[in-house]
Amino acid sequence: MYPKFRFLLFILLCLSLGLQAKVKLPSVLASNMVLQQQSDVKLWGEANPNTKVKISTSWDKKNYVVIADDKGNWLQKVKTPTAGGPYEITFNDGEKVVLTDVLIGEVWFCSGQSNMEMPMRGFDRQPTAGGIDVIATAKTSTPIRIFNTDMKDGKFIRQTSKKPLTTVEGTWVLNAPEHVATTSATAYYFARYIQQVLGVPVGIIQSSLGGSQVQAWISREAISEFKEVDLSILDNSEEIKNPQATPCCLYNAKVAPLVNFTIKGYLWYQGESNRTKPELYARLMPAFVKDMRTRWGVGEFPFYYVQIAPYKYDHPDSISSAKLREVQTKNMTDIPNSGMATTLDIGSMNFIHPVDKETVGKRLAYWALGKTYGIKGIEYMPPVYKSMERKENKIQISFSNADRGICPMWTDLKYFEIAGADKVFYPAKAEIETKSTRLTVWSDKVPEPVAVRYAYKNYTEASIFSLSGLPIPSFRTDNW
Repeated sequence: MYPKFRFLLFILLCLSLGLQAKVKLPSVLASNMVLQQQSDVKLWGEANPNTKVKISTSWDKKNYVVIADDKGNWLQKVKTPTAGGPYEITFNDGEKVVLTDVLIGEVWFCSGQSNMEMPMRGFDRQPTAGGIDVIATAKTSTPIRIFNTDMKDGKFIRQTSKKPLTTVEGTWVLNAPEHVATTSATAYYFARYIQQVLGVPVGIIQSSLGGSQVQAWISREAISEFKEVDLSILDNSEEIKNPQATPCCLYNAKVAPLVNFTIKGYLWYQGESNRTKPELYARLMPAFVKDMRTRWGVGEFPFYYVQIAPYKYDHPDSISSAKLREVQTKNMTDIPNSGMATTLDIGSMNFIHPVDKETVGKRLAYWALGKTYGIKGIEYMPPVYKSMERKENKIQISFSNADRGICPMWTDLKYFEIAGADKVFYPAKAEIETKSTRLTVWSDKVPEPVAVRYAYKNYTEASIFSLSGLPIPSFRTDNW
């Protein structure tokens, strides 16, 4: 009798201990992470239902207590100080979980399609310029930390879901060569630049997928307003075979699990896969950004994006991608607290992935440093087409964001076209006037011009710039 009783007590004790499992944290809450400075950041996870979770933060020695709900979910906000570290965070529901080497600094979410996904080491058969030097010189002492949902152990991973998930594959890693090699080159160049300028830790969360449409990154609640978008696959048993084009499935798998993690801003490099429907893209992008800001709930955070670069697409002289670039330029007006990095000068006829990702990352950083962090003297806004005026047989073009003029002066400029009322465009001559610094365009074949286009082709090159070297986006004065 007694031995059996002792055995029963032993079983009950084991079961009791089994219920006292460690606090379970999402993958993005981990050692080596960066938390946004001077914020009320969220910490969350799972525990046994209705149990107390004690949290202590080493930077201020404060203790917090939160009670898990009936399903075992809990969330607690904690205040972060100015940039610094390393610190520790301890979670205790009866058994401790300690996160170490936690830094406080600036956190940016980096998303999009293949040009954001493209790692520092390059894609197979497609290199990144200067990547090997950046990889070789990466030091773990540099306070840049990376959370990558796109690659694991040097191999691409694909994550998709019909329903919003609560966690995602990914691990916070140090600024070591093997990690930098598989990190988005665009995102890393951005992080490295602002870290050098601000002198604080920087964390980047990379969540992207090559070939993806913006529809895949929007929540179901937000995209339901677009009746032309078919959402039926989300409610049936059909397998997701093309996640890049399946609405909501990338949001569900690669964004929803991360929206509790406080960020400073959002970087976006996408558009190629929406090139054939620019009118729809013009409506989707403001809705997408509004959706992201709603999901994070930290206010109207900065949203900086990259204009797609010239590439031949269906034909170098077609204008499908020029129309998309036009929409992206207009998005700067349509989307509050946004900015666009222009790439008209780094495109390639035969490669859809420009090798020069350093220029892209730096131009995004100029926006962040100048507009978000308020550093004076940095030119970050490219001049954009403002208006035209006909003077005899010439058309004069004015630009916004060009108070000091544009360049190069005293040069015959390329990639301009001009048309009359017949809507037939001819190659045009163009130059910047010395006194007014306005752009003048003309052609002997068009004595009565009514419209001008600049670099309005799938593949083109830049010939006009701001005085700081930012390429002026392609434009047209007509709406034909």
